[in-house]
Amino acid sequence: RVVHGGEKFKESCLITPEVVKAIHDLSPLAPLHNPAAILGIEASYKVFGQDKPNVAVFDTAFHSTMPPKAYMYAIPYEYYEKYGVRRYGFHGTSHSFVSKETIKFANLDPKTAKVIVCHLGNGASISASVGGKCVDTSMGLTPLEGLIMGTRSGDLDPAILEFLCNHENLTISEMLNILNKKSGVLGMSGGISSDFRDLNAAANDGNEIAKVTLEAYAYRVAKYIGAYTAAMNGVDAITFTAGVGENAAWLRPMVAKYLGYLGVELDEAASEKACGVEGIISTPESKVKLCVIPTNEELAIARETLALVK
Repeated sequence: RVVHGGEKFKESCLITPEVVKAIHDLSPLAPLHNPAAILGIEASYKVFGQDKPNVAVFDTAFHSTMPPKAYMYAIPYEYYEKYGVRRYGFHGTSHSFVSKETIKFANLDPKTAKVIVCHLGNGASISASVGGKCVDTSMGLTPLEGLIMGTRSGDLDPAILEFLCNHENLTISEMLNILNKKSGVLGMSGGISSDFRDLNAAANDGNEIAKVTLEAYAYRVAKYIGAYTAAMNGVDAITFTAGVGENAAWLRPMVAKYLGYLGVELDEAASEKACGVEGIISTPESKVKLCVIPTNEELAIARETLALVK
């Protein structure tokens, strides 16, 4: 698994020295992840030898089908030309797997199905896909953009960075460290926890800031669902996946209450049962199917590998 494939890698590929160099050249876009991927490739060569095929599966590949109107930022175009500054999106292996599983599980038309996948974990992102091809996603140049996450801020006014750097005498690197590691539900809750189970317990015990933090989290998810429904001019299925999405049944009503305009009806009893297992959690009358589909990135990577080496 390689986190960042930039614009060069739009699908999985066999690893060659040229591919390793390209992954290295993309390291400025994913400084924590791409160098580690190269170390993994080199370690496998030492153990298995270079005659055994290695496959790189890119986390950004699923999102490569986004149109320019979805991935371009409203900044000077030269920064895109010179540095590739654009939306790339992440969690692509999960989004690809879950969107396709949703189409099968909900018995949708594989060519036209409009699916929104809510990958909700400590890292969180949402994707919109039509016929299994991504048209938009919430993460951007880096995984910092989009939803409120465990320790990441998600969307905010970029002027906040300058404001806090000036007032707290911080460098931009220190500020980004705060946004990545000390923000999200951890920071917003006043440091209670980045674990949603702890936050839910605190909220149930009457902690008001924990309650507001979870409400803000669900509200942001619902806003993105609304935006992507508009982007696709409709939606057939909305799927919850990843650690929080699959297991936190208490969160789903918090999101679903905003979706009445879509004709969504949550079956709370079905939702309570669908923890860590596949399930339809909407009523038969619901105009949009709500699903829980556990993600399986390892299986997705294995399938990609098999397709390339067999």
